[in-house]
Amino acid sequence: MYYGEHGSGGTPLILLHGGIAGGEIFDAIAPRLAERRRVIVPDLQGHGRTAGIDRPLRAEHLADDVAALIEHLGIERADVMGYSLGGAVTWRLAIQHPDRVRRIVVISTSCRRDGSFPEVVA
Repeated sequence: MYYGEHGSGGTPLILLHGGIAGGEIFDAIAPRLAERRRVIVPDLQGHGRTAGIDRPLRAEHLADDVAALIEHLGIERADVMGYSLGGAVTWRLAIQHPDRVRRIVVISTSCRRDGSFPEVVA
């Protein structure tokens, strides 16, 4: 999994991008956020600089990937902000790996599966 890092102090903050995009959507704000925090910006499976793998592209799997990244980086707990698909991953991360998450912020994400277009769910 590709990730970029900015800053080094404070509570780690992970920024999760929306579908079709990659972590570059946070290029304008990550340096500003990194003035007081360690900011980690991964590219989720099949997005940006992270290759696709032979498994369904589901928030549940992506949350496991992010939890593994948090562990790999030696971070006990992180704040996580997710936009769109990244928001769904953020919710799943908090549900599946609550010991790795301190606080979450979810932006522009459906609250229920039927809140998405059927072709997106498929």
